[in-house]
Amino acid sequence: MHEQRRFLLTAAIAAPTVWTGRTLASSPTREKAVFATNWKAQAAHGGFYQALVDGTYRQFGLDVQIRPGGPQVNNRPLLPAGRIDFLMAGNLLHCFDNVKQGIPVLAVAAMFQKDPQALIAHPDQGYEDFAKLKDAPVALIAKDAQFTWWQWLKVRHGFRDEALRPYNYNLGPFLANKRAIQQGYSVAEPIYVKKQGGFEPVVHLLADHGFSTYSTLIETRRDTVDKRPEYVQRFVDASILGWAAYLNGDRKAANTRMLRENPEMTEEELEASVALMKTQGIVDSGEARERGIGAMNSARIRDFYDNMVRAGLYKAGEVDLAKVADTRFVNRQIGVAERRKLGGR
Repeated sequence: MHEQRRFLLTAAIAAPTVWTGRTLASSPTREKAVFATNWKAQAAHGGFYQALVDGTYRQFGLDVQIRPGGPQVNNRPLLPAGRIDFLMAGNLLHCFDNVKQGIPVLAVAAMFQKDPQALIAHPDQGYEDFAKLKDAPVALIAKDAQFTWWQWLKVRHGFRDEALRPYNYNLGPFLANKRAIQQGYSVAEPIYVKKQGGFEPVVHLLADHGFSTYSTLIETRRDTVDKRPEYVQRFVDASILGWAAYLNGDRKAANTRMLRENPEMTEEELEASVALMKTQGIVDSGEARERGIGAMNSARIRDFYDNMVRAGLYKAGEVDLAKVADTRFVNRQIGVAERRKLGGR
């Protein structure tokens, strides 16, 4: 990179650390930013809604619209097409696929340090030991997962295809069979199991057993990073502050907004999900404790990719990892002081 361009880019990215809410709010105009999620509004999106309703995005000079996803909504093609500005990606597998397919987008923040993907089981069946899960006679796994992290479970932990049964996002088959295990989102399905089945399931986060991907990543177009780095930085910083406030502060307004957008959700479910995010260390754990929510590490991305190569999902060297993520927008301790001020530990 040309020395002058490197200086300008560094200065632009560093600039938000000295901006204040008062300075940004005094601007007569705000830049529009459309952010699309990957599902209906839920607690796992809470930090973004917090930044929206408490004015943090506005203070950072942004007019943000959150566009929810859903079962019949695929927001992913909208980002490279230029119809949205930022996109929530599920995990690094999506990012690897983008690079493999030549799609010019990349991750600029990882709001979840742990992927909430989990295996859940009935209590008192010996499944409190993760190693025993591979012996379950029935494993209810959705088709897309069978071709991704299930392959990793087979190579890394000895799971077998003979146990596979399709999971159609209906808890009935799992609740009816005490020896069955099934996939689940660790901050959602355990709540529904308790509500419908009347018991606390055994929950094993794949992240705690080597599935080290980041999750709930913020993606944007490569040309946006190149041409408007300060715009990207403001969206990332404001989102981080939103998450710090949502987890540790007053989230009532954010919850109200999400309940309005997703009436299938309840306040009780939102609060239960937040409690699970906190106890499981989904958002604020590991490097994020000192570097700030959203932290990313190039070495961890490479290690996860190497694991996926061993699982047979990719070939060595097939993905240019330098194009997967840009870590310059995170690891800057944004939100750490706010978390402590709000009483978060």
